[in-house]
Amino acid sequence: MDFLAQYSDGSDDDSKGAHGATGSNVSIPPAMTTLVNAAPAVDTIALRREQYVDPAAKVVFTNPKFDTLWTQAIGPAHPFHKEGVNKGLANHLTGHVETMNLGHFQFDDQYHTFHNYGYAANPAQSGVVGDVMSAHLFNGASVFGSKAKPNEIVASKKRKPQGRAGEEGYLGPWAPYEGEDEIKEAAQLTEEQIAYIDEQAKKKQKSEKRAAVQPTSVFHGKEQPAGQARPVLQPPSGIKPPKEDEHVCYIPKRWVHTWEGHTKGVQAIRFFPKFGHLLLSASMDSTVKLWDVYNNRKCLRTFMGHSEAVRDVWFNNEGTQFLSASYDRNIVLWDTETGQSVSTFSNKKVPYCVRVHPDADKQNIFLVGSSNKKVVQFDTRTGDVVQEYDEHLGAVNSVTFVEDGKKFISTSDDKKMFVWEFGIPVVIKHIAEPSMHSIPSVAVHPGGKYLAGQSLDNQIVVYEAQGRFRQNRRKRFTGHINSGYACQVNFSPDGQFVMSGDAEGKLWFWDWKSCKNFRTLKAHDGVCIGVEWHPVDSSKVATCGWDGLIKYWD
Repeated sequence: MDFLAQYSDGSDDDSKGAHGATGSNVSIPPAMTTLVNAAPAVDTIALRREQYVDPAAKVVFTNPKFDTLWTQAIGPAHPFHKEGVNKGLANHLTGHVETMNLGHFQFDDQYHTFHNYGYAANPAQSGVVGDVMSAHLFNGASVFGSKAKPNEIVASKKRKPQGRAGEEGYLGPWAPYEGEDEIKEAAQLTEEQIAYIDEQAKKKQKSEKRAAVQPTSVFHGKEQPAGQARPVLQPPSGIKPPKEDEHVCYIPKRWVHTWEGHTKGVQAIRFFPKFGHLLLSASMDSTVKLWDVYNNRKCLRTFMGHSEAVRDVWFNNEGTQFLSASYDRNIVLWDTETGQSVSTFSNKKVPYCVRVHPDADKQNIFLVGSSNKKVVQFDTRTGDVVQEYDEHLGAVNSVTFVEDGKKFISTSDDKKMFVWEFGIPVVIKHIAEPSMHSIPSVAVHPGGKYLAGQSLDNQIVVYEAQGRFRQNRRKRFTGHINSGYACQVNFSPDGQFVMSGDAEGKLWFWDWKSCKNFRTLKAHDGVCIGVEWHPVDSSKVATCGWDGLIKYWD
């Protein structure tokens, strides 16, 4: 109220004087203001007593106490800075952290055991942590371990009396536990199991039947006078092997004869070496037949020594003996003249091809390409397996000798071609390309420098038969359809023409130099699987097919 009493309505001069600008003795105090402090109350005295240590500092120049070092940081947590255990510190607010390798299953096992039974295994030392009484009661068992039961409840099972041996009711070590059934009913076989047992029994009987087949032969011609030496093998008079320079071949134009007698398809045919006056045929009716080519062209002898289809046949150099390979897993050596079986060979696998060594001194050696991915070498004198060439990854389809028998080439379902040194089971040349297909048939050019392979991508490919065995990409014979069929490829004796059958029953002829198709003949109703050029007659060709016929072309 005193301030109001001192207030006056004086002039500006008076007001100036009121502020002390004039010589007035009246003093007016300044306006009163209120100070507002929004900061929280902080015990600054305690802060002064404790020394602050920066957590990020690398060097400390004082000796702080333990409480100071482990004092909780004041202020909000940094959004990107890790603290405590996340930062990798061993000591943190709830204890000391140690790194330990523990599998997921072990961790889950102890975790659930602790939450169910109240204890868990101590990772630092032996024993348990948690409820020790509960651990003693359950023998320290875990949730996923042995079934936990209190000691008071667990009771060992007791077996029933075994009895004495020889007495009635003797159980011995098979005595059941108390409370279990003494006799359990025998499990009944299902229909599928019974059918499987019957199937296995039939297979066993079939294999026994294969082994029981006795090789025999039937002669269909007239009996020869006694003392006449080997009349069948003797070629007709006037037939002589032509010289290499004088042998000029021509492509046949017409079909002149058909040999009938096989009840199923014919798989392979072979002319008699050098003269070709006899023709050997292997059929799927499990027989091999010998046919006359020049005279009455009838079947001379039937060889019956297999229980399954015959896959391949091959003469020796003189034609006195030949080998027949069948799906019954046997290779039989026959005498061409008498028809008797000399011996039987087997490696318990299906033979796909058989070849006699071309060297005159090694006529007792032959190679077999079999289904067990091996080329097996047999000796006819001992009947034993002399060597095995094991490198292929699929069944071996063909074996072809090159360089006068010093080397041989094998092809397989694994789409590879291997070159071997004869007698050494090590591959000296691998021929395998991503674009290659399986080559089931191979034929060597009469000149000996090249070989042709029937590729299953509907073409015939050519490789060198010596040196580096490189592919001749300029020579390729196409037009026929052979995909999926092991159609035989072959050459004319003068090497001028290449011929092959195909899946449509056609007979194809190509020129060796130009690779052009010269002629195509409709040979068989089914697959034309085998083709052979006569070794003497320059324009005659024999073909066989799955229609069971053998045709002669001129």
